[in-house]
Amino acid sequence: MTTTALVGARILGDDGFVDAHAVLVGDDGRIVALLPVDDARVRAADRHELGGGCLLPGFIDLQVNGGGGVLFNNTPDADAVAAIARAHRRFGTTALLPTLISDDLDVMRRGVAAVRAAIAAGAPGVLGIHLEGPYLAPARKGTHDATKFRVPDADEIALATSLDNGPTLITLAPEQVPLDTVRALVAGGAIVFAGHTEGDYQAIRAGLDAGLRGFTHLYNAMSPLQGRAPGAVGAALEDRDSWCGVIVDGVHVHPASLRVALAAKPRGKVFLVTDAMPPVGADDPSWTLYGETITAVDGVVRNAAGALAGSALDMATAVRNSVRLLGLSLDEAARMASLYPAQCLGLEARYGRIAPGCRADFVLLDDALEVRGTWIGGVHAAA
Repeated sequence: MTTTALVGARILGDDGFVDAHAVLVGDDGRIVALLPVDDARVRAADRHELGGGCLLPGFIDLQVNGGGGVLFNNTPDADAVAAIARAHRRFGTTALLPTLISDDLDVMRRGVAAVRAAIAAGAPGVLGIHLEGPYLAPARKGTHDATKFRVPDADEIALATSLDNGPTLITLAPEQVPLDTVRALVAGGAIVFAGHTEGDYQAIRAGLDAGLRGFTHLYNAMSPLQGRAPGAVGAALEDRDSWCGVIVDGVHVHPASLRVALAAKPRGKVFLVTDAMPPVGADDPSWTLYGETITAVDGVVRNAAGALAGSALDMATAVRNSVRLLGLSLDEAARMASLYPAQCLGLEARYGRIAPGCRADFVLLDDALEVRGTWIGGVHAAA
């Protein structure tokens, strides 16, 4: 087997950063070993000099509505899915879940088929699908169209869990659907999160008992934590086993609130998402959602009613913000963008780590934490 040695950068391994080491990558796109640079196997490999910086596991984003000028809902086909993944790769994301927000049944059917086809065709970076709705609460709809909201019947449950070549994440409001529906989605193989929910603490606890695994964009579009009404946020922060995705853009959630979440949850249970919209990786800040033109202004995305409508955030910026706004170390911020989302999906044996047997998915950051290059399955692309 031909091997390539990536040398000349600090490397984030399972136990932290190491210097004077190399990552040995096989021609099958997997990591062979993490070795000292003077190891004979490194000397025998084809060398790729990185020229400094930090080599991290590639970022994994579980909530990506669009990118590169493309909105998944508007163009639910395999080409659109691949285009979104290409746009986000520039910012260090090497695996993502294209995210379909609340829409008609036909759009959902086409979206699932598009992701299935993109994965089957080997589209780099396409991991599975996130169905954010349409089983949500009107009172916490955000930018979702409440006329699309519904309770799924057996046929729709089967459709929502029908992706057979990648993971499915489903966001729902547990108070809006029977708990047996939550159980059926989980039994069908989906990872189910609570989000866009007005449910009180008891309703969220009942959902967790029925199989909810986490919370979509913690704090946003959910009942808040109050002294006598813990709400969805209180249930999320109290629960030791559930996961929480967070949008670290300085707009969606105050940094102090994010630090509270990190202090409350066990380490590894909070991970970064972007909730990105089409402007990421595109020159045009505007796009159409549900027939309304929306424009990102100074990096903030709101609809005409003033509701936040996703974000213009990319994952590299989320990592930088986690260091600069939250005071995290780079290695912990990187884990929140790679290892922890991989663990949420149960894929940590193959993704989110620079370790033998894992996919050779990497991002190289310079000293300013800007992306200099990415690798997906060992294939390099300059930023």
